[in-house]
Amino acid sequence: MGNGVVAEIQEKEERTHFSSRLGFILVAAGCAVGLGNVWRFPFITGEYGGGAFILIYLVFLLVFGLPVMVMEFSVGRASQRSTARSFHVLPSKGNFRWFSWWGYVGSMLLLMFYTTVCGWMIAYIPRMINGEFDGAGADVSGQVFSALTGNPTELIFWMIVSVAVGAIASFGGVQKGVERASKFLMSGLFIILIALCIRSVTLPGAGAGLEFYLMPDFGKLFAGATFAEQMGTFGDAVYAAMGQAFFSLSVGMGGMAIFGSRIGKERSLTGEALSATGLDTLVALMAGLIIFPACFAYGISPDAGPSLVFVTLPVVFGEMPLGSVWGALFFVFMSFAALSTVIAVFETLVTWTEDRWGWQRKRAVVFNAVTLAILSVPCALGFNVWSEVGIPGIGDIQSIEDFIVSNNILPLGGLIFTLYCTRKFGWGWDNFIAEADSGNGLKFPQFLRGWCTWGIPVLMIIIFIMGYVPKFAFWLGMA
Repeated sequence: MGNGVVAEIQEKEERTHFSSRLGFILVAAGCAVGLGNVWRFPFITGEYGGGAFILIYLVFLLVFGLPVMVMEFSVGRASQRSTARSFHVLPSKGNFRWFSWWGYVGSMLLLMFYTTVCGWMIAYIPRMINGEFDGAGADVSGQVFSALTGNPTELIFWMIVSVAVGAIASFGGVQKGVERASKFLMSGLFIILIALCIRSVTLPGAGAGLEFYLMPDFGKLFAGATFAEQMGTFGDAVYAAMGQAFFSLSVGMGGMAIFGSRIGKERSLTGEALSATGLDTLVALMAGLIIFPACFAYGISPDAGPSLVFVTLPVVFGEMPLGSVWGALFFVFMSFAALSTVIAVFETLVTWTEDRWGWQRKRAVVFNAVTLAILSVPCALGFNVWSEVGIPGIGDIQSIEDFIVSNNILPLGGLIFTLYCTRKFGWGWDNFIAEADSGNGLKFPQFLRGWCTWGIPVLMIIIFIMGYVPKFAFWLGMA
């Protein structure tokens, strides 16, 4: 079917919207809420001293991530199309049609490794219930995780389960499938979160963890022996906070534009973005309320890094009364967070395919499910059969895929969206503001025009360059 015919069919079709404002906010938040919040955020916070890092993170979230989310929402709602067609529909002096593929490729790459890690979360639930970590030390916990990642059959099985959940939700359509599933997962997530927070903060010795987490102490960031080392540590913390604020909202790949295309003009978009960002941030902060009091209560270092969730925390739950129950609930919560992202991002693939090629939903779902399952196999095998495959300075297959998305597609995509919405050669500031402020609610601050036009693009370029600095340093050292 030719592009002209597809476009003509799409113009005659009525766009399916979310059934409610709450549904839209929960789906958008569900896309943002994920492993970046409940896995990456706590261990980075632990590495950079707790409360001081959170304060820096929140500042960047408001002045950096939030405006870009509003821009994505605006592009989607104004065009009533996904990024597959947004740049064909909206008026622009420059040619941005090439950017239509950016979101599809980025979303597919993200899920190619995300489904495997999501499978880890699900696989840990029965392990917790069976009491495999009761009284176990870090060595036993590490062996359990190694046994899981070393089993290609089990990893592929749980990866396919993750893909199937996304496909089943999309089969049901926007309202009865994706929206309904997101409401269930997000509601269950918050119920479990509250229960785990109450349990964690009431543990003996949890007060030290709360102090570490909630009381900003910039002295922890300036703990270097020399002034240069102190500034280096502070610079690393600022860069980490800036990157986390941007990446945690999943902006830059067009997913938020797709969700924006499925809402009406009753509400202004700044308020909707603030609601979705608030939920996303709340989940991240509550995850810290679970992890840090528990770590301090049982004498576990909070800066354990990426192994915090899969190796360190199971030891904590293993020593806790009814630890198998609380541990199982924790990984149910982690699974819900991960699956909410899988469902939301998989929907962006399906919607993109529908808009681009004019396919019916069932055909789009089957095509993307099969494609994703096949392309996700290398990541699952990268921890065992293909463990020797990798790029020096970046890592294994999962690390390569993550690097392409996090260090390239997200910051560069965010840069393109920002330029498109603020420059005359794109859609332009006036068109962006008119769409963002349409409807009742909070309006986009006009005084941020200079910041959005120059400040945000500069920061995105910094994120992109800084992501390559350690790689180039490593590669030059190998020469």
